[in-house]
Amino acid sequence: MQTDDFHVFDTTLRDGAQREGITYSVADKLAVARLLDQLGVGFIEGGWPGAMPKDTEFFARAADGELALKNAVLVAFGATRKAGVRVEDDPQVRALLDSRASVVTLVAKSDVLHVERALRTTVEENLAMVRDTVAFLRAEGRRVFLDCEHFFDGYKHDPDYGVRVLDAAAEAGADVGVLCDTNGGMLPMGVHDIVTDVRRRAGIRLGIHTQDDTGCAVANTLAAVDAGATHAQGTANGYGERAGNANIFSVLGGLVTKMGMDVLPDGCLGEMQRVSHAIAEIANLAQDTHAPYVGASAFAHKAGLHASAIKVSPELYNHLDPELVGNDQRILVTEMAGRASVELKSRELGVDVTARPDVVSKVVDRVKERESDGWSYEAADASFELLLRDELDGDDAAQPFTVESYRVIVDRREDGAMVSEATVKVVAAGERVISTDEGNGPVNALDRALRKALERVYPRLADLELTDYKVRIMPGKHGTDAVTRVLIETSDGQREWTTVGVHGNVIEASWLALHDAVRYGLLREPLRP
Repeated sequence: MQTDDFHVFDTTLRDGAQREGITYSVADKLAVARLLDQLGVGFIEGGWPGAMPKDTEFFARAADGELALKNAVLVAFGATRKAGVRVEDDPQVRALLDSRASVVTLVAKSDVLHVERALRTTVEENLAMVRDTVAFLRAEGRRVFLDCEHFFDGYKHDPDYGVRVLDAAAEAGADVGVLCDTNGGMLPMGVHDIVTDVRRRAGIRLGIHTQDDTGCAVANTLAAVDAGATHAQGTANGYGERAGNANIFSVLGGLVTKMGMDVLPDGCLGEMQRVSHAIAEIANLAQDTHAPYVGASAFAHKAGLHASAIKVSPELYNHLDPELVGNDQRILVTEMAGRASVELKSRELGVDVTARPDVVSKVVDRVKERESDGWSYEAADASFELLLRDELDGDDAAQPFTVESYRVIVDRREDGAMVSEATVKVVAAGERVISTDEGNGPVNALDRALRKALERVYPRLADLELTDYKVRIMPGKHGTDAVTRVLIETSDGQREWTTVGVHGNVIEASWLALHDAVRYGLLREPLRP
């Protein structure tokens, strides 16, 4: 049950947006905030109103009713007053009030070197800037958190000054003092020691904010919590400047499943993978398939030895039940696969062959033989399911259509225009069909011609769409004489599946993947002639 005893604080929309390649629109920011609220975080830092026009608009639209939050509170980010300026006269401090956010995070220098060299003021004036700004916002009814920038680096220069900054904030009414590893250079043991010491000396609740420049942001966050911090900041998928921030999903996974801390509302932990992937889509970034807890490969097992153990008991090679975080276990079938891998994968696909040891042996041998020729089934479940069914049914396997031949012509015209034309001859439901169509390339032309031929018998094939096409040159031969592997993703509007084809001719490799894609589409839906 989420309470104020521990803060899960997300800064995807502020610090995470500083990642190279991310640019959120205001609509994007609203969508991300809704997803984070569904995850159950307690605080969502929405940006810097007054400094960023989009952030100012975001807070205005949120306050006007476009963002109804169930679990989280929206937080505005800003700086303390400028040196030598009255807090009442500082326009950026005024913008924090204008944002109508009930919580404000202020950033302040806590490293003597930064105070003197970056702010070019005195250590006493910096303390006054903190004290004045916190007191002003508190008097206006705002809850205030203080981000102590460069705290850990500053601690090494002067272990007392950062504590003085924290005490100044506490005296003025701040709720939390967040220790920031701004340069991301800390290791967990150092973080633990410093947080332990500061907690003993400072009279304020402590938080932690870490960057991932040493690859330790999550570990540093958990170490700080173990040392007594009760406010943890992070970003979705670890987005952030340079190497990124602490990944909020990994932090939550560690807090809840490893440290036994009940920091999310009931049912929210299972939303982790969905929210992670949805935010990656909005950010227009590829999801890290190997991310802990939420990656598609986080619970994927390739080695036959692992599969043999999982067959006995899944927890032998899973550190937790994948369903807890909204993920699932997958068995990958490759040349490393043994009998257990094939059996488990067949169950996963709904084509259980465990009672047919002869089929299992044939499939294992077939996979190993094909993998040596460049095929790969770990990313092409649909092609593997077809292989399973073919071996299970043998000569009695039902084929929804057979192909007599195909032909592709690529015509480069005098004006430079390229036209591809494909002709396929198929037999479906006892009917021989010849179909010709054009496309923007040979593969597109083949796809259109094949489906055009079969749509006469299976009309719903018109719903199928080739959504992705990947080509890889396999090691061995070089240049245009190399073996090519093609992966094709297909969708019927509700589901997606991937098929594979391998051949020395890229057109034939593409055709093999296309053939499987259409055949699988007919298999998965009751598309009767």
